Amino acid sequence: MGKSLGSRMFNAINYTLLMLFGLMTLLPFIYVVIISFTDPTEYLTKPLVLIPEHWSLAAYDYIFSTNAFVHAMGISGILAVFGTVLSLIVTSALAYVLSRKRLKGKKFFLVAILMTMLFNPGMIPNYLLVDSLGLMDTIWALILPALTSAWYVFLMRNFYQEIPDELEEAAKMDGCSDVGVFFRIMLPVSVSALAAFGLFYAVAYWNTYFAGVLYINSDSLRPLQVLLQMLLISASQMADPSLAAALESERTVPPQVIKMAAVVLSSLPIVMVYPFLQKYFVKGMMVGSVKG
Repeated sequence: MGKSLGSRMFNAINYTLLMLFGLMTLLPFIYVVIISFTDPTEYLTKPLVLIPEHWSLAAYDYIFSTNAFVHAMGISGILAVFGTVLSLIVTSALAYVLSRKRLKGKKFFLVAILMTMLFNPGMIPNYLLVDSLGLMDTIWALILPALTSAWYVFLMRNFYQEIPDELEEAAKMDGCSDVGVFFRIMLPVSVSALAAFGLFYAVAYWNTYFAGVLYINSDSLRPLQVLLQMLLISASQMADPSLAAALESERTVPPQVIKMAAVVLSSLPIVMVYPFLQKYFVKGMMVGSVKG
């Protein structure tokens, strides 16, 4: 039995609106990519460039001709990879421990973690804590304060509670310790959840900005987003003297084109990683969200 005329019209309108909304969200990024590849002379002579007549890699050549941008990408890459791995280990280990019925003081730990979701101490206590631990101006100041998320811990805990206890008992009968059960049984069966949460952690670490402004003073430890923000404000305010001098002396590449290229380069790694994790994304987000 075919669909009625009203149903077909309703679907057509929905699809049209969704396509328009999707196009509206995609067009700004497409425009940024186009401008980043536009010839500098054409950009300066035309009020608006939608499809450039002459393409150029001048902005990308300029960016990679300096060490500041490449070094900042390396710092953000270290944060995204190393920080994500540590966050996944801490989050999944804490969730596994809290999911065990034999844990003493379990309610106390659950309430303590829940309190961090309800009450935020604020910027000053966090700053004082990082300073008192001697983490100022170190890469650990960008990793440890964001090492785990209470919300992800609760979701993972619910997931581990759904795993039959017999699986853990069988592993222990074969000689596995609690650590062995965690690494050999629990982690492999939670790949979808780890992939989804890992993507969120990686994006958060890659986009580290406020912590970089607050805790980092050295140019060598400045993450990409901080450097990008400086570039977006003004080329003359770049902390790297060589890059600032290059921007002042180099007039063939407009700062606006350089900014667009910097935005594309800063977004590219996450855009490239997402397709490989997409198959785990929907399933991972549903893991632990409903406790049966």
